[in-house]
Amino acid sequence: MKLKLYNTLSGKIEEFKPIDPNHVKMYVCGPTVYDRPHIGNARSAVIFDLLYRVLKYLYPKVTYVRNITDIDDKIYKAAKERSISIEQLTNENIKIYHEDMRALNLLDPDIEPRATDHIPDIIEYIENLIEHKKAYVSNNHVYFDISQYEQYGRLSKKKIGDLISGARVQVSENKKSPLDFVLWKPADENFDYGWDSPWGRGRPGWHIECSVMASKYLGRTFDIHGGGIDLVFPHHENEIAQSCAINPCEPMANYWIHNGHLNVNGKKMSKSLGNFYTVRDLLDKYDGDVIRLCLLMTHYSSPMNFSFDTLNAARSIMKKWKRKYDGIDVFDFYKNKNFVSCSSFIGALLNNLNSPLFVSLV
Repeated sequence: MKLKLYNTLSGKIEEFKPIDPNHVKMYVCGPTVYDRPHIGNARSAVIFDLLYRVLKYLYPKVTYVRNITDIDDKIYKAAKERSISIEQLTNENIKIYHEDMRALNLLDPDIEPRATDHIPDIIEYIENLIEHKKAYVSNNHVYFDISQYEQYGRLSKKKIGDLISGARVQVSENKKSPLDFVLWKPADENFDYGWDSPWGRGRPGWHIECSVMASKYLGRTFDIHGGGIDLVFPHHENEIAQSCAINPCEPMANYWIHNGHLNVNGKKMSKSLGNFYTVRDLLDKYDGDVIRLCLLMTHYSSPMNFSFDTLNAARSIMKKWKRKYDGIDVFDFYKNKNFVSCSSFIGALLNNLNSPLFVSLV
């Protein structure tokens, strides 16, 4: 059987055909480490860990890159509120993220680059965009010029004209178009942190970080780019634009995989609603394998309604499994030949990662 995945780029389920069957390459947008990871972060991480395991079962070599965004306005604000350095805050939250994800039985990615370790690469990349007239400098900012990339909107199925007419945010006077997005922004009294650059002291925009790290470790074109559905626009759309504007790399990644939103008790997760849960909150009450199972009981591409009822149901199932399959790690299926000999099990996962069917078969 062949692996089939829903490709956001084409809008349909496709047979997965790697560029090089001997080496599959995948990039997934990782956490912005301004706070502890919440259950929504965990859902995306668990989904792409499952895909990583399936790929490792099918192919001799897989390189999985999951970045860490460790420079962001939210990070700076959180550090100021706690009166600690950005480095102290990010190192603390990265440590917690690693501990929590390992408690959920996630494999470590092969490469986990930090944005702050790639500032020279980012500056060089932006200089290249400016040189090719795909970006412009305005009042110590650098913006990507949307008009220079004809296929903008291809991933999100949005039209530039509709986006411009529907723009609700106040357009900066520095921009030529409301859709032009920032590649570099200057340090100021609200964000007095950054690096020296040809455009003054400042820091990179969020979108450029991922393009630079993905191309550095996986090349101009690779197999899979993943993340949450909320990243399709503008983040992933902007990644494609800046990555492909000057490089013959269409479409940057051949398969764009996105997991659905996670709501809590039917509502968007929010601290103000009292339904915001960090992974650490839940690990205090539930085993990591129970949380992982709960997150896999809804198909990855569908919205998930997370609740303690679903967690308790997952705990009951896990207790039965542990009595029945003592000594077998059901999520480490690719290592157990007897377990995967039943084609229906692996077949469920090969069919667009149908983890709910896999769970029911177990």
